[in-house]
Amino acid sequence: MLNGKDIKTYIKSRLNTKFVGRQLYYYHQVATTMEAAKELAKKGTAEGTVIIADTQTAGRGRLGRAWLSPEGSLSMSLILKPSLENLPQLVMIASLAVVRTIKKVAGLETQIKWPNDVLIKGKKVCGILIENEVKGDRVNFAIIGIGMNVNFDPLAFPEISDIATSLSHELGAEVSKVELTIALLSELEQLYLEAKAGAPIYKEWQENMEMLGRWIQVKTGEAVEQGKAETVTQTGNLILRRADGSITEIVAGDVTVIKI
Repeated sequence: MLNGKDIKTYIKSRLNTKFVGRQLYYYHQVATTMEAAKELAKKGTAEGTVIIADTQTAGRGRLGRAWLSPEGSLSMSLILKPSLENLPQLVMIASLAVVRTIKKVAGLETQIKWPNDVLIKGKKVCGILIENEVKGDRVNFAIIGIGMNVNFDPLAFPEISDIATSLSHELGAEVSKVELTIALLSELEQLYLEAKAGAPIYKEWQENMEMLGRWIQVKTGEAVEQGKAETVTQTGNLILRRADGSITEIVAGDVTVIKI
């Protein structure tokens, strides 16, 4: 079994990326890879720097929610320096990279739940968190955080067993986290470069979205909207058609499919 130093060396030796993962930090345990990445970003670390941890003691998701990161999970944060124009596409880049990687490495089909979760058979297998520092029209840095359930039994964790799954649980066999990491870093760079070159990656993102065409409820703070999820925009917003036929564009929120 490889130790952390060997894993880091092996990953870097196998990467075919230009800049993503060329600067790589690998930890057995940290409080959160997002905070570790933020510290490095504020110090001016190179674009493409990656922080990986086997476990997190204070992992978090959107809206400050706790994110469980037990042994067998993959926690990763990637530091990028996109333009303001490309900033909204980072969630698309991240979720598409996860979808492609899981298909390539584990052979499993996934769906994207707007705006930032990846599901298998309706259960969460990966969550994505985007944080950034913007001053004026300049993005100082942006961080993509990815938490993936790889090799652990979700049934052993009652707090998530009803809503989450893992790759090993779905396959009935363990998946190589190292191979998963290498493939994921490659997909992240490819999609990021395509987006910077003007490729309409939102189209593939839309094709992989599980709730389009379905009646949903979206909660944003105290506001609640219901309607049919029609499409997503190039900037990642959700277009919702209400029951009365009117349309609203939603920037962020929590989605629940309404059972009718």
